[in-house]
Amino acid sequence: MAVDANVLIFERVREELRLGKTPYAAVEAGYGKATLTILDANITTLIAALVLFQFGTGPIRGFAVTLSIGIASSLFTAITFTRLMFDFYLHQFRPRRLLI
Repeated sequence: MAVDANVLIFERVREELRLGKTPYAAVEAGYGKATLTILDANITTLIAALVLFQFGTGPIRGFAVTLSIGIASSLFTAITFTRLMFDFYLHQFRPRRLLI
């Protein structure tokens, strides 16, 4: 799921760059457009984990908990942490072009 989120973000940023936006505007728009899709996919997976936890026993419940923790951490890193890294890079180096 984490790889899917980053692929979605990078593809949206590429689309915005192709439209001729500046790197900062492309990252801003890319994250804005991809966030809803990423949240939808992760919330759907969390609902499945909740169902597994509710009706499962033993190892199935453990898997549901592990899945939930993994989804929450990948959601945080995909949306927040990578965005901070992009913002730091864009503000620190001010590139004219963004190669993604």
